[in-house]
Amino acid sequence: MRYQLAVFDLDGTILDTLQDLYLSVNYALQKNHLPERTLSEIQQFVGNGIRKLIERSVPADLSDPEKINQVYEDFTAYYTQHYADHTMPYEQIIEVIQTIRHAGLLTAVVSNKADYAVQSLCETYFPALFDSVAGEKAGIPRKPAPDSVLSVLTALQCSPEQAVYIGDSEIDIETAKNAGLSCISVTWGFRSEAFLKEHHAGILISTPAELIPLLCE
Repeated sequence: MRYQLAVFDLDGTILDTLQDLYLSVNYALQKNHLPERTLSEIQQFVGNGIRKLIERSVPADLSDPEKINQVYEDFTAYYTQHYADHTMPYEQIIEVIQTIRHAGLLTAVVSNKADYAVQSLCETYFPALFDSVAGEKAGIPRKPAPDSVLSVLTALQCSPEQAVYIGDSEIDIETAKNAGLSCISVTWGFRSEAFLKEHHAGILISTPAELIPLLCE
């Protein structure tokens, strides 16, 4: 096999989480008497963690640290209860991960989403399908910093050359590069194929099933 470990991003790669993020952001904005955001705006704002999502969602002319903190707290309180209301795995992705594992690969998730949500979502939708799961934690730099990915590699005793990172955004491309991993970019997530090409995507795939020959043969 070409690889021993496949590391997946979460949002926009294995789970379609956009609707719940959109509703939760707008709940927090509305509660603070701020203008709501469109679905397409939220789609462009995600990728760098919840804090950055909130900073981007609060209008710049109405932004100050106290306001951002309050919106962030209101988002977190709401999202903690509603992060799985509309979230669903992408079509074929569960079967593909099962196939990859059956072929002998280890699998992991590294996400900029808050760790409590990443752990719960993976347990709910992908029980026993990942050897390691890591979300955003205090004191650990977010992607595209390589820290979380390298920590997973250490825990699973894999070198960067033995692993591949699979994601849907420019952040994932940068993360893979910074960690020394190969990268596969998916076009069914939160960024377009044209956008990914502009950000130097190498391998591009449009369906989860395309992962099987890339990883297992």
